[in-house]
Amino acid sequence: MPLEAGLLEILACPACHAPLKETDSELLCTGQGCGLAYPIKDGIPVLLVDEARRPA
Repeated sequence: MPLEAGLLEILACPACHAPLKETDSELLCTGQGCGLAYPIKDGIPVLLVDEARRPA
């Protein structure tokens, strides 16, 4: 389920404050040195660094 259009515009990565990009089940940080992927559970983004998937 996609996030509301205005919501994605105001969300930012909690670690580096870069904009986020939505995929099917995650919000991906667009920061070059960061790259964390935050899960979306039941339509709600979980923007906790401890819950984020680290880049490979």
